[in-house]
Amino acid sequence: MRYSELTSPETLGIHTLGALKKAGYKSRSIKQELRDNLIQKIKNKEEVFPGIWGYEETVIPDVERAILSMHNINLLGLRGQAKTRIARMMVNLLDEYIPYIQDSELHDDPLAPLSRFAKDLVEEKGDNTPIAWLHRNERYTEKLATPDVSVADLIGDVDPIKAATLRLPYSDERVIHFGLIPRSHRGIFVINELPDLQARIQVALFNILQEGDIQIRGFKLRLPLDIQFVFTANPEDYTNRGSIVTPLKDRIESQIVTHYPKTLEVGKKITEQEAVVKTEQKETVKVNELIKTLIEQIAFEARESEYVDSKSGVSARLTISAYESLLSAAERRALRNGEDSTHVRIADLYGVIPAICGKVELVYEGEVEGPVIVAQNLIGKAIRTQFLNYFPDPEKSKKSKINPFAKVIEWFGSGNEMEMIGDMADREYIARLKTIDGLDDFVDMLSAYGDADEKLFMMEFALHGMAEYSLIGKQSLDQGIKFQDLVSSMFSGPDDEDFDFDDDDEKGRF
Repeated sequence: MRYSELTSPETLGIHTLGALKKAGYKSRSIKQELRDNLIQKIKNKEEVFPGIWGYEETVIPDVERAILSMHNINLLGLRGQAKTRIARMMVNLLDEYIPYIQDSELHDDPLAPLSRFAKDLVEEKGDNTPIAWLHRNERYTEKLATPDVSVADLIGDVDPIKAATLRLPYSDERVIHFGLIPRSHRGIFVINELPDLQARIQVALFNILQEGDIQIRGFKLRLPLDIQFVFTANPEDYTNRGSIVTPLKDRIESQIVTHYPKTLEVGKKITEQEAVVKTEQKETVKVNELIKTLIEQIAFEARESEYVDSKSGVSARLTISAYESLLSAAERRALRNGEDSTHVRIADLYGVIPAICGKVELVYEGEVEGPVIVAQNLIGKAIRTQFLNYFPDPEKSKKSKINPFAKVIEWFGSGNEMEMIGDMADREYIARLKTIDGLDDFVDMLSAYGDADEKLFMMEFALHGMAEYSLIGKQSLDQGIKFQDLVSSMFSGPDDEDFDFDDDDEKGRF
């Protein structure tokens, strides 16, 4: 039986160099190992990076080509684009276990030892050299680049305590304490946010990437380290905090550009996969597809907004946090009203504002308006955009002989108002929506829905959409929103909800 055909228990039963040779073990570099295992997965039609959505035709093929080429990789993209996730998942392309010389700092290959310790041990014990096994999860090392990272952290330094303990002169290489990179020998080493690494530290990586030697305090060791390097970088870093020095970029063979989800459906998949939904929330809160779509639409609106810094990007964490906050808002309302279950409402979207504010970087104009107002209007823009997928275009309806919105507009025009308090019980919520003359029939006529709860949601959605298109007025309250006639809302004074980003919108909006 060949070594490659041995099962995990059989390989773990090998404890000496002689037994390892007898089993037919052959040395293989980590890049060759990644390549071979990727080839096998592709042949078997296996998914290489499960759970990474939206990259099937773009980023993942680029990563696979880089691995097949045995390249070091730089993943370049804005925040929240799964760069680190991809790097961590490369571990799944490694063999489950590899042998190494027991107690060696560098996890030396038994057939190709690097360290002085391993070489001396093999020379002394020969085929009786003890062998240990390293699991694939232990072959991954990740370092966040921060300004305080030193050469000693990454490469190593002379250890005076070791020299004193072993009674060795500083000229002996055994006094060296190796850093993270040498200790990642035969593994994957990831540096996150590479541009944040000081230029002089980046220079220290040159020889490791190209020549295969390291230099520590006067020692020049020829250590052909076997490492798969993966770097991540944010383009914003190139101007705001630092940059990748040109010779280092030249030594990284593949630079792969990541991106945000290109469709709402992909965004929804990511959010549902990553959001932490508690068991109690699953049992208590019912969520429909439209509210999930609106959450994703908020992120899309933010990425296009002139008030949000596009260079910083809008992370996928925005929608994940917003979805979690949305469920919590509905759960809190049910708890306050003593209800066993509830359905998410449009009003709950305004409970996710804290989750939005911390996830967007504003330009000067956005800072002037304030993050809360910008967040409120991103929600409004999302409602406005999705409204057209379910109801007629209000602008065209105004010119039509038969205006489907007319009856609802007339009800508010007769001096009626409706306050939708965020924490009101389901019974009161239903009663207030049913009070609005024409709203029930309007939704029945123009929108598809699944059940009674979803119909109520669409009725509320219709009110918010009509307000966004200035068919009726909307005013913020401390505990909710008041809908009223558009003229009445003008005399109530401008409020945060009515601020809009588009200059070409109707002048009736504030």
